[in-house]
Amino acid sequence: MQQPKELGFWMCTALVVGNTIGMGIFVLPASLAPYGFNAMLGWGVTVLGMTMLARVFAQLAREFPAADGPYTYIEQTTGKLPAYIAIWCYWVSCWITNAALAIGLVGYLGKVLPGLDAVSPVVLATALIWLFVGINLLGVRTGGGVQIVTTVLKLLPMLFILGLGAWLLLTEPSVYARHVPATPITLEALMAASTIALFAMLGIESAAVPAGRVRDPEKNIPRSTLFGTLLMAVIYIGVSAMAMLLLEQEQLAQSSAPFADLLDQFVGAGNGRLLSVFVVISGLGALNGWTLLVSELTASMGRHGFLPQSVRRLNSRGAPWIALASTAVLATAMVLMNYSKSMVDGFTFLSQVVTAANLPLYLLCAIALVVLTRRGTRKLPGSLFVLGIFGTVYVVFAFVGLGREPFVWSLVLGAAGLPLYWFMRRRRASELP
Repeated sequence: MQQPKELGFWMCTALVVGNTIGMGIFVLPASLAPYGFNAMLGWGVTVLGMTMLARVFAQLAREFPAADGPYTYIEQTTGKLPAYIAIWCYWVSCWITNAALAIGLVGYLGKVLPGLDAVSPVVLATALIWLFVGINLLGVRTGGGVQIVTTVLKLLPMLFILGLGAWLLLTEPSVYARHVPATPITLEALMAASTIALFAMLGIESAAVPAGRVRDPEKNIPRSTLFGTLLMAVIYIGVSAMAMLLLEQEQLAQSSAPFADLLDQFVGAGNGRLLSVFVVISGLGALNGWTLLVSELTASMGRHGFLPQSVRRLNSRGAPWIALASTAVLATAMVLMNYSKSMVDGFTFLSQVVTAANLPLYLLCAIALVVLTRRGTRKLPGSLFVLGIFGTVYVVFAFVGLGREPFVWSLVLGAAGLPLYWFMRRRRASELP
C-alpha cells in the first residue's frame, strides 16, 4: 500500500515546534542559572548553530524533493554506511526520547492529578507510551491534528511569560537590575551552557524525517523547518532571559519549576500551579510527535532494507502499525530498565544519550551539503558550501562541549548497529538471482 501524503505546512511546523518544546525548557533556566550571562551567550551560540543546521535540512529538502528523509540526503552524497549509522543512531534516540518523556511526565501528572500517586510510575509511563501508539494507529492525519492542538496549547504559557516580561519592562523596568548574575564570563562556562541548551533545541529536523508523507516537500519542509526553528529561538531566549533577570541566581538554580516560581512571585501565589497543566500538555504533545516520527523513520528503514520489510506494513488508516508497536516495545523496555534509578537520574541519563545520538545525523547532513555543492549536477551558490562548513564546525563544537561520556555513547550506539547492517546486507545479496 502506498503511503498517503497527509502532512502539510502547519502539521510539519507543529512537528518541529511540538517536538522541540518538550519538557526541557520548563526546567532549563534552573540548569543554566549557575552560568549567569554565560547562559545567554550559550543560547546565542546554540541558536546560531541550530539555525544553520535548520537551513542545511531546508536546502537538502529542496535538492532531494523525492527523498523520504535524511537517509537519502546522506546516502546520495557520502554513501550507504554513513547514512545507515546516522539514521540508526537517530532511530535509537527517537524511541529513547519517548521513554525519557514518559518518565518525565509521570512526575508532573502526580501534581496535576494527585490521585495518580497511588498508581505505579512504571505503569503510568508505559500507559502513556501506548496511549499515543493508539492515537497514531488512527492515521498520520489524526496524529498530526493532535500535534497542532497540543503545540498551540504548549505555546500559551511561553507567550504569557513573554507578555509578563514586557509588561514589567514598561511598568517597572528597575526590576530587571535587581538580580544581575555575577558569574564571570569564560569560554569553558560558555561551552558548557551552550551544550545544555542544545538538548532543548533537538527536533528541528522533525519535518524532514517523515518527508515521504509530506505534501510538496520541496516547499513545506524548508518553510516549516526554518519557521519553527526561528520561532523556538525567539521564545527560548526570551523566556530564559526573563527567568535569569527576574529571579535571584541562587533561587533560580535551586528551583524545580522556575517558571512556576516566576508566576508565583510576580502574578500571585498559587498561579504557578496552573503551569503544571501546561507542562503536562507540552510533554504529551512531544510524546505524540516523537511517536509519529519514530514510526515513520522505522518504516523508512524498512524500505531501505535495514530493518525487516514487515515494519512497512500499513493498517487500514495508512499507519505503519508494526513500526509503531515495535518501537513502543523498545521504549517500554527502556522505561523498565531506568526505573532502577531515581526518576531524575533516569531522565538525565536518557537525555544525555539522546543528545549524543542526534549529533551524527546533524554532522553527516552538514557534510552532505558540502559534498553536494562540489558534486551536484547543477552549480549551487558558494554560500551553501560555507553553510555546510559552518554547520559541520558547530556539530564538532557541540561534541567537544558535551564531553567524553556522551561522545563515547554516540560511538557505542553507532557500533551497535553495525552487525544488523552487515546481516541485512548479506541477506539482500543472497536473495538476488
